[in-house]
Amino acid sequence: MKRIYLDYNATTPIHPAVAGEMNKYIYEYFGNPSSGHWYGRKAHEGVEKARCRVSVLLGCNPEEIIFTGGGTESNNYVIRGVAETFKNKGNHIITSVIEHPAVIKPCQYLEKKGYEITYLPVDRYGMVNPDDLKKTIRPSTILITIMHANNETGTIQPIKEISRIARSKKILLHTDAAQSVGKIPAKVNELGVDFLTIAGHKLYAPKGVGVLYIKRGIQIQPLILGAGHENGRRAGTENVIEIAGLGKACEIFEKTMLKNSDRIKKLRDRLYEKLMNAGLNIKLNGHLEKRLPNTLNVSFINVDSNKLLNKIPHIAASTGSACHSNVKEPSCVLTAMGIKHEDAFGAVRFSLGMWTTEEEINLTIKAIKSAILNDKDIRR
Repeated sequence: MKRIYLDYNATTPIHPAVAGEMNKYIYEYFGNPSSGHWYGRKAHEGVEKARCRVSVLLGCNPEEIIFTGGGTESNNYVIRGVAETFKNKGNHIITSVIEHPAVIKPCQYLEKKGYEITYLPVDRYGMVNPDDLKKTIRPSTILITIMHANNETGTIQPIKEISRIARSKKILLHTDAAQSVGKIPAKVNELGVDFLTIAGHKLYAPKGVGVLYIKRGIQIQPLILGAGHENGRRAGTENVIEIAGLGKACEIFEKTMLKNSDRIKKLRDRLYEKLMNAGLNIKLNGHLEKRLPNTLNVSFINVDSNKLLNKIPHIAASTGSACHSNVKEPSCVLTAMGIKHEDAFGAVRFSLGMWTTEEEINLTIKAIKSAILNDKDIRR
């Protein structure tokens, strides 16, 4: 059967133009960017070109861009960096219950070090209420970290409104934008953030490279110590090959994002409508409108989503549950939204991308309908 990839939120394939950009730094410009000879200068130029390309996509200055080893490192960098730098000012950080583990785990680590963390709840759409944020701010609050868009449901958070609250209280604001950059506008000045995270492999660039935007004038303790790379903010010889690839990806999406997102949104909506009209009992998880254009999370009522996807292995998608030591656990994001455990166990996330076609959507609907209606083993 034709293999169909609908898991772009997990990772994206590398864009051919990105691979082409990387090849130059594999085979020709392979020097150490800190070296003074021709090979080093060409590598250094590649890093700086990429920095400029990322800055254009985010609407910031190139010197505000720090290259990291991925989104997880960027999140750890800012959370732990702010905590250490401003510990004399306060020890309170505000986040939400639906953040990626790359935010939750550093916060839990800091709790063990004596910091106080507030985990904001979300409504049934998976959205943080700014009024809840206002109530939790203390004189000791030093950082607010709320994701731009959720990786499971696609729900977009009210970052601009959160920013206005943070600025009024002179509190630093970070957003994990790994899922949103390249899909919806994420200009840092419009969002009003002090820090922003990008993960390359969510953006048709390779795995193992990321970005942390740090607003000009803010200095925080680096996560990785060593030589003075990245203006002293991230030690370690730059990953030139992947940095060049990420820069190229940002250039591509600065030019094509809106066009791509509009086409993908139409396919996503077609998938939802066809599933609704196929005689299947489904429920949308996430906000109907304030959602990433590529993301559809639905619960198939009275269906085991793991068994469903096992029956259609040619279709790559994600479930709303995890299995650890043979014990199934529902998605903590979905349960935080008030979704019943039995419905969370039936959840599937379809995330579309640049190369998703209408034919693939039609084949997916046909396969799901056939599996659910004809196979009693997957029903609960």
